[in-house]
Amino acid sequence: MASVRLDNIRKVYDNGHVAISGASFEVVDGELLVLVGPSGCGKSTLLRMIAGLETISAGTLTIGSRVVNDVAPKDRDIAMVFQNYALYPHMSVAENLAFSLRLRRQPRAEIGRRVNVVASMLGLEGMLERRPGQLSGGQRQRVALGRALVREPSVFLLDEPLSNLDARLRLSMRVEIARLHRRLGTTMIYVTHDQVEAMTLGQRIVVLRAGEIQQIDTPMALYEYPANIFVAGFIGSPAMNMFRGRLRLDGEACLALEDGFVMPLGPAPEALHELLDREIVIGLRPEDLQPGDADAPAWWPRLQAQLEVVEPVGNEIFLNLRYAGSGLVLRTPPRALPESGAMMTLTFDPRQLHFFEAENERRIEVGLGSD
Repeated sequence: MASVRLDNIRKVYDNGHVAISGASFEVVDGELLVLVGPSGCGKSTLLRMIAGLETISAGTLTIGSRVVNDVAPKDRDIAMVFQNYALYPHMSVAENLAFSLRLRRQPRAEIGRRVNVVASMLGLEGMLERRPGQLSGGQRQRVALGRALVREPSVFLLDEPLSNLDARLRLSMRVEIARLHRRLGTTMIYVTHDQVEAMTLGQRIVVLRAGEIQQIDTPMALYEYPANIFVAGFIGSPAMNMFRGRLRLDGEACLALEDGFVMPLGPAPEALHELLDREIVIGLRPEDLQPGDADAPAWWPRLQAQLEVVEPVGNEIFLNLRYAGSGLVLRTPPRALPESGAMMTLTFDPRQLHFFEAENERRIEVGLGSD
């Protein structure tokens, strides 16, 4: 096992495109760290630089106590699991698992021991003689994982390994990977574009956008204290509701929206006075909105919105509403609801509001309301 440290790592291609702009963070020994972001944000490029499959334009990459910028991939003591499995179709499962060990001229007895241990760990014992074409997608993904595990490397790199699986298989494989990490205690760096996958797997998460790190933190810290508007909108499903306008004070705080609507925000503490007449963005999670008939304190703000679409998903319902010309999503437990097109009264706890600068999109730390 080993730590991985990146100091101002940059990747600039020959055409001048900056894929990674000054990435710096450390993956501690035994940690499962997730790189997440939309397509094209540079997360796979960053992983490939750690693996040695992409050259580093600037900065220092350290694995353990060794700088590895110019070390060949085979000498970095890492193992990588790819999105497309990359199994040899003419080899059996056992041969695929053993291939890298044979290249390293490991003793036959040791190869057999490691293959059997990994096959037992991943539930592949009865499939060792099959070829990849005879396996399901989930079984092939387990073989790809096993081929990395059998090497017993210091660091595992996983590049969107579940993206080719259906939703049910992705869920089961997520659980399997989490169990493996707990059992092995090995350093893992996991790349995904799926923020739910990132939240459920990562001990810490690195959020990337256009080659720049937006925030590094634990899953719940990212969710509760997003550093900027991008992180607030990307982490969480459904996404955070956002409102842009100028903060006003008329007895209580309110947000004057661009189309003339005035959104009530409840009591205004002293700290909020610094934001008066400034253009800001306010965010509110779908679960922090409630129907107006909820048992809520009288000082919580009320607003009127039109119900457009109801999405029942079993244990909860997503209500898509129209407020002040913009879409709004409310998450609620199953309950009786009015017909689409009806007006609904909504309420919320002002202390759950998130405040951001409109110009630079950074978070503003401020509290609202009182008991």
